[in-house]
Amino acid sequence: MRTRRLGTTGPELSMVGFGAWAIGGPWRFGWGSVDDDESVDAIRHAVESGVNWVDTAAVYGLGHSEEVVGRALAPYRVGEDVFVFTKCGRRWEGRPEGVIENDLRPESIREECEASLRRLGIERIDLYQFHWPDWMTGTALEDSWGTMVELVDEGKVRWIGVANFDDDQLARCDAIRHVDSLQPPLSLLARGARKAVLPWAAEHGTGVIVYSPMASGLLTGGFDRDRIGQLDENDWRRESPQFRDPALTRNLDLVERLRPIASSLGATLPELAVAWTLAQVGVTAAIVGARLPRHIDGWARAPDLELSPGTLAEVAEAVSASGAGTDEPPKPPPHVLAAAGTRMEDE
Repeated sequence: MRTRRLGTTGPELSMVGFGAWAIGGPWRFGWGSVDDDESVDAIRHAVESGVNWVDTAAVYGLGHSEEVVGRALAPYRVGEDVFVFTKCGRRWEGRPEGVIENDLRPESIREECEASLRRLGIERIDLYQFHWPDWMTGTALEDSWGTMVELVDEGKVRWIGVANFDDDQLARCDAIRHVDSLQPPLSLLARGARKAVLPWAAEHGTGVIVYSPMASGLLTGGFDRDRIGQLDENDWRRESPQFRDPALTRNLDLVERLRPIASSLGATLPELAVAWTLAQVGVTAAIVGARLPRHIDGWARAPDLELSPGTLAEVAEAVSASGAGTDEPPKPPPHVLAAAGTRMEDE
């Protein structure tokens, strides 16, 4: 497995990591029913295949994903054989059922850190990340980030980063202490990070691990309208605009245009989709989800797929011809806004 260093201060990471959102099981923003034993097998298969980091979050499955990750990694030396990344800032405890709020108050960050350490069964989190900006509690970002710095000084956290931040928020954090890692969405359907935050990260030595490189499964080639209609009733994608028209028609058209490109490279569609993200300037690695061991086999070779300028041009033409996706800067998806009781006018 090929590796890259996470920014100027981070570890050497395999260029793909295991994303643990889907293994959280049924909850308001889950991916449907899962088998925990299969999830454990999938994580261990990823590690044995050379993947050396797992990315999860406290809110995934309302704590369940972290518990499964902790169980799966029990045989390994966490922090040496494999790194554990998790996130804070999406709180459900003490709220009405189904309500999740963005909360980066210092005391909340500390509560979440201790809870994540317990669920994961470890003494130190390798990379601790803000999941989303806190637009709800009125907490100053500087106070939130200062708490993360304290957790590093106390030995509870090794590196610190953010997800879904813009360049202004990144700069405010970086003025206090270097931002080790940024986690933005990036895929052939969500391309805005290339213009919005990747240049900032490259200039400031911040590592970048992108999420949803396969667009929540749309770019795997495994979806058609029938399969989408049969998604588990607990699968959040049933309500996603990307899985509905008019976007769905354009997305499926893009997939069909990508098939011959992947075939000409002797690659799978997931490998091509992930490799495209890895080819973007400033990207360190990509988070790729899985629920079964065989899913890992579909994308583990993506780092070996080096895309030539000619191939990248073919992909760009396919994107243009289909009209799929957007180059606009990332913004919170509808399910995050709805959970926070917030709505954007143009959603």
